[in-house]
Amino acid sequence: MISIVLVDDHFLVRDGIRALLEDQEQYKVIGEAADGNEAISIITKLQPDIVICDIRMPEISGIETVAKLKKMGLPVKTIMLSMHDSEEYILQSINAGADGYLLKDASKEEFLKALTTVSKGEKYFSGDVSSILVRQLMNGGAPVQDEQKVPQKEVYKKAEIPFELTKRETQILKLAISGLTNKDIAAKLDISKRTTEVHRFNLMKKMGVKNVLELSNKAREYKLIP
Repeated sequence: MISIVLVDDHFLVRDGIRALLEDQEQYKVIGEAADGNEAISIITKLQPDIVICDIRMPEISGIETVAKLKKMGLPVKTIMLSMHDSEEYILQSINAGADGYLLKDASKEEFLKALTTVSKGEKYFSGDVSSILVRQLMNGGAPVQDEQKVPQKEVYKKAEIPFELTKRETQILKLAISGLTNKDIAAKLDISKRTTEVHRFNLMKKMGVKNVLELSNKAREYKLIP
């Protein structure tokens, strides 16, 4: 049995991961925390095998949390869970001592693969993250630009959009505005209904909206949809 502590300031994210692991006999969630300080206290007390930690949190960030855990010498493996595939976050996580880096729009299969890999003492980085690391190393350690991200960032800058959506959130945005329910969206994207709910919650929180009408209006305001 591999014990896990979840660290994320969004309850729905923690609840979604816990639900995903409920039918996995080899894993058991033994604790949860909503910020870095609480996480360090719980991890020190419970001594889990793996910590799944969000990057952006109140109090202290996930990266700082991991760095502190490593400095304390706790024998715990850490996987960073983030909606951002930016080179800066990835390299900072690695330098802090993270054993893995996984994007929040990862599939259930990839999520479980990451847990299995890290639990064996190996490192795991999702495909998009790995490509960034390879290019960074081939560039002699100097930061490189992600060709796929540059056009999107330029559009965001021109439109003065105060948030950045993941690929999965963008997919769900378009489908939600078209009138599909969470169940329909889950079936169309081949993900669970709970995962869809988590992504939709994060999407609406980022955009500061409360319903589909507001979501549609703001999406058109920022030219995210035709």
